[in-house]
Amino acid sequence: QVQVVESGGGLVQAGGSLRLSCTASGLTLDDYAMGWLRQAPGEERERVSCITSGGMTWYADAVKGRFTISRDNAKNTLYLQMNSLKPEDTAMYYCAAGRNSYYTCVSGGFGYWGQGTQVTVSS
Repeated sequence: QVQVVESGGGLVQAGGSLRLSCTASGLTLDDYAMGWLRQAPGEERERVSCITSGGMTWYADAVKGRFTISRDNAKNTLYLQMNSLKPEDTAMYYCAAGRNSYYTCVSGGFGYWGQGTQVTVSS
């Protein structure tokens, strides 16, 4: 059974940083395209960033230059380093796994999801 678990969320002041982590049991992250998505209250879920096993990355325009996605295959862990956080980054952040293709990153067609970790940025 596949289980995806996010951690690292919290409350931070604007301009601060957080690093989210995602671990998975039942699947090897390096076999999948891995993504971070977020959903703010009253808003639709949106893609934030994605990385393929080959290291191709995708970022939403809203986070380019501030967020960095990475993976540690030895630890089977995905990360999202978030710097220069803004109040508009406040959301539930989800980790997801999908077919290992850049198209997965572009389309957001992920098959496995975690329960999310809350990020709140105060002004």
